[in-house]
Amino acid sequence: MAIIQFTVNNVHVQVDITPDIMLSEVLRDILHLTGVKVGCGVGECGACTVLLNGKPVASCITPAMKVDGASIVTIEGVSPEPAELDVIQKAFLVSGAVQCGFCTPGMVLAAKALLDKSPDPDAGTIRKEFAGHLCRCTGYDMIIKAVQTAGDAIRNNKDIQLPEVDHQNSIGQSVIRRDGIQKVKGSFLYGADFYPEDALFAV
Repeated sequence: MAIIQFTVNNVHVQVDITPDIMLSEVLRDILHLTGVKVGCGVGECGACTVLLNGKPVASCITPAMKVDGASIVTIEGVSPEPAELDVIQKAFLVSGAVQCGFCTPGMVLAAKALLDKSPDPDAGTIRKEFAGHLCRCTGYDMIIKAVQTAGDAIRNNKDIQLPEVDHQNSIGQSVIRRDGIQKVKGSFLYGADFYPEDALFAV
């Protein structure tokens, strides 16, 4: 066993781990940051992406021992205020880039890393940066639009307004997914995100 210390979303943490444990396991199973999704488990799908010292990494293949002293950002820490949404999260919502939502946290973090270094990326650059992110729902065009929409807002220092829905007369209105906000925040729970009390875990 070894003790490592690092910051997650600006909070200092200390955990006692075995040398073979991956960062995704620490974040999900010990710290219960279930916005970190694990799809393939071998670093191919991008769902588990987090920012390690500002750079996107696949947390499912990043040994936790390597993050001692580092700074980690997960989807839960993208927005400065927990009750609010970052402009990138809003862009994904208004662009229709959120569907099943499983890949969304990793996509948002990849977008943040890209826009932090290049706030005006063209479609080719976005496709290259997102090559390691798989989405089975959107066809990627809406994701590219979301990144460019967020970049425009960042460059021009403007906010993105989510549409307000008149539920009495909703036909013809632009709307966001009912569960979209939960999905861009990483708070939507899938089957593997539940930790029932007294649950048994098998290997």
